[in-house]
Amino acid sequence: MCPSSLSEPSSSAQDEPVAQPDPSARFVDALNKVKPLLDLQPPLPPKELAEALQLAAVSSLGLGDLADAESYWRRAIETNPRFADAYLNLATLLKGLNRLADVEALLRQLLDACPDLADVHNQLGSLLQDQARMAEAEAAYRQASRILPDRLEFHYNLGTVLRPLGRWSEAADAYRRAIALRPDFVMGYSNLGNILKELGRLTEAEAAYRQALAVSDDYHMARFALATLLLSMGRFDEGWRLHDARHADPGSMQHKTQKVVGRPRWQGESLVGKKLLVWQEGGLGDAIHFGRYLPLLKAQGAAQVAFVCAASLHRLFATVEGVDVVLTHEAGWAAASSYDYWTSPLSVPFYLRTTTETIPPPVRMTLDPLLVDAWRERLATLPSGRRIGLVWKGNALHQNDANRSLSSLAMLAPLWRLPGVSFVSLQKGDGEDEAQSPPAEQPLLHLGSETKDMADSAAIIAQLDLVICVDTAIAHLAASVGTRCWVMLPEQSVDWRWMLERDDSPWYPETIRLFRQPLGGRWPAVIERVRQACAEGFDA
Repeated sequence: MCPSSLSEPSSSAQDEPVAQPDPSARFVDALNKVKPLLDLQPPLPPKELAEALQLAAVSSLGLGDLADAESYWRRAIETNPRFADAYLNLATLLKGLNRLADVEALLRQLLDACPDLADVHNQLGSLLQDQARMAEAEAAYRQASRILPDRLEFHYNLGTVLRPLGRWSEAADAYRRAIALRPDFVMGYSNLGNILKELGRLTEAEAAYRQALAVSDDYHMARFALATLLLSMGRFDEGWRLHDARHADPGSMQHKTQKVVGRPRWQGESLVGKKLLVWQEGGLGDAIHFGRYLPLLKAQGAAQVAFVCAASLHRLFATVEGVDVVLTHEAGWAAASSYDYWTSPLSVPFYLRTTTETIPPPVRMTLDPLLVDAWRERLATLPSGRRIGLVWKGNALHQNDANRSLSSLAMLAPLWRLPGVSFVSLQKGDGEDEAQSPPAEQPLLHLGSETKDMADSAAIIAQLDLVICVDTAIAHLAASVGTRCWVMLPEQSVDWRWMLERDDSPWYPETIRLFRQPLGGRWPAVIERVRQACAEGFDA
């Protein structure tokens, strides 16, 4: 018979699936004692023989003989097809060897023999989810929850796969079932808040985040999610305060930066006569977006403001008002001891009490005339008419890139029908290969691969009539150099700075226009709206 519940896999198999050889005499002794039992004639009864093979497998694993361990476990399964522990120990071994297809086959074989093992359905779901096979993972989690409906982790796991499938209401229901089983389930409240936010049920989302924090005040994911929700709603006062609490999260980059820099973090103290180290947080877009605060910090009376940032930003920020020196991260670490304070640009709005009415203007870029002239020559190869810059992919490592980036340049094909327009590819990194072989019906001047840094990109963008892009650093760069920019936003996980249900931005009131993907929508509808707007004119 199949077990009604599962024991834990043996500690050797569970904790050391690819253990180094263990010379312990107990493994040798156990193997020497059990081997004669494996080939007895007549053989041991199936249940006893399977147990002996299990002991041989564990002993072989302890001695580092992985092939023998696998062989013994497979014999145990063949001897007793319902010996769940043998399946699970072997599955642990194979997973440690990254033989995921074999693990899946083994779990399915066990479920064929013992279909009521809820934990194995859950384990199969996790394996499938890790491979982004969400629909199959859903089926596995649902079966687990049908067998044992009182196990909150099964409902929670179901919620985690329903969200990427776009079935948000069902995901919310799954999280609610998990919370009902344990009212202090902080992860359930936090994830429920995330779903409700995507559904536009902002009051309920806020309540869910606050409930998570009521359960665990130091649950940083809920605190950060609540902060960004409030900021997206324009409730800057509490939003900035909660956002600044990210420094207390031991897993955050800001917490790690504090340890590296080793200087007091600026929290609004007087900067008169002080040296301030401003340390880049986030990506290139964040640096440009919050670069507007650098002149304000200098205006506080700081003797020196140093900006530590990625190399691709150095030429761009070298001429920004308020920046005395631009440093690499390595140089910043080396010089940190000579500074009185350090801060992240994303913390400054809190200490300067920024509201939606007092957002400072974008950072002002002073472009090198020689650089502008050099790119003007490249752009001169285009026919007369309006010039539109394009970026259809962001950094593939961004946590929301699967939603915010277009799958290919071909998705922009409706734009090719616009008369009197030339297109310039600013694409850098992922997507450059497409830009180098544009559609025959629409010549595309690809300059992204030729740019060395953001200063080059800025010099190109300053000479364009419009930039159309996904939510990436180029949007902030275009808006900061004064070129109109139309940003295509995804349905899911829209960045807080673009706020909610509006097609403009208080951060870039003169330059940015937003094209939002509606709930349940798709990119083609957004791109068609962009095409129609282009046909009507370029005014933002």
